[in-house]
Amino acid sequence: MASLNPQVKRVFVSALALTRSTEYAARSLGVAPFLPALFVDRFTHLGGIAPSVFSVQLDACRSFDDERWAAHWEAFATEHLAIADIALSSLGAPAVRDLLDVADADRTHRLGELLAPAVEILADRGAVAAPDAVGEFSARKPEARDAAIALDALIKAMVYEFAAAWPGWTSRRLRAYETSHRLCEVVLTALAPAMGLTVETVRISCGGNDHVRGYLIAPEGARQLPTVLITNGLEGSLAETTLPLLKYRTEDMAYFVMEMPGTYNYRRPLTPQSERVYSAVIDFLAADRRVDAERIGMLGVSFGAYWATRMAAVEPRLRVAIANGAPADRSLAPTGALGVPEIIVSTIQRTVGADGLLDMIGKIKQLSLRDHLSRIGIPLLVLNGADDTLVRVEDSIDIATYAPNAKLVLYADDDHCAMKNAEAWFDLAVRFLRDELGATVTASHTGQFR
Repeated sequence: MASLNPQVKRVFVSALALTRSTEYAARSLGVAPFLPALFVDRFTHLGGIAPSVFSVQLDACRSFDDERWAAHWEAFATEHLAIADIALSSLGAPAVRDLLDVADADRTHRLGELLAPAVEILADRGAVAAPDAVGEFSARKPEARDAAIALDALIKAMVYEFAAAWPGWTSRRLRAYETSHRLCEVVLTALAPAMGLTVETVRISCGGNDHVRGYLIAPEGARQLPTVLITNGLEGSLAETTLPLLKYRTEDMAYFVMEMPGTYNYRRPLTPQSERVYSAVIDFLAADRRVDAERIGMLGVSFGAYWATRMAAVEPRLRVAIANGAPADRSLAPTGALGVPEIIVSTIQRTVGADGLLDMIGKIKQLSLRDHLSRIGIPLLVLNGADDTLVRVEDSIDIATYAPNAKLVLYADDDHCAMKNAEAWFDLAVRFLRDELGATVTASHTGQFR
């Protein structure tokens, strides 16, 4: 597969998707040829996992079947949970299962106190976590080595559970996602005080049985801050955008990070009416005393960037927006699916509630942005890799061309969402948001750990 011409490979991958025979091919070739090109980067960056280690683990995976896929990745999560438990025991901290099984504020507080000496392992990791962070930290602060080991192992277990959950929807994957989400919630809430932050897990009703789940992150004592609504993509996790943002805690801004409608925690499929979900979130934010309702922005990643673009056109309360890796009309056309792996096609089908391929094409057509772009009056920063292999990079160019107040930044020799330049685009995005929303670096939030 690696030796195939890229265009031939795309046709081959699409042929397997159309005939639903990817699983058969994966049994002999492995799953790697049928995954997005950025698959390794997204998990190694988030978890601080050596790419060589993760690549070997990926090569050993031979099935997309729900049980086999999830069991493969959860085995590595279990290894890291065992490492965490040994280090936590030496600290006198609660065992991981005690932390996950029952939400206990006292246990979480105790965990935070014991892990606080190593909080920089979480707070300063940025968009690309270093695989050698624990070794480097322990050399400087040997007295906090166990705390660093425990914290790093908890984060790695969270990431492997996320890998087990990817890309969601099937039963075993959804259970893994909940474990990953719970690990992230425990770590964030335990260490928020050490970072001078509040991290609140929020559930916002959207009518019926549907609700938004997300994190509202703000400096302690915040009032009337510029606030950024952040939405992930088709199969992204809250952790993917939340953990990199912690590096920017000195910026005097609040963030609300949410799952995209139609994914994971939602019961209703993604439709054009999902605009109402984002408007409901903005209603919630505008009513919160920590939020300045006149300074709300939005940042979307991957399919979330589609929604950042669309909401920039229809939601008058937004003051600025950023779209990184947005699919638009070219990618949403039937020809845009060429080379898209079957696992992604099936995920899109479930997300939009389609009964089959033709139904999916019809439902996706309803998501056209063609009539929205000229209506975007607010500043819009459009980002992507110049060599996107998952969505058409021309979509980013079109958005920036037809939105009246847009700026385009494409990163050369980079793929979907400019993942190889993640540190650079996060820095650029935060500066852009800060400048457009009038945020400042506040002396009381200098990032010094407690």
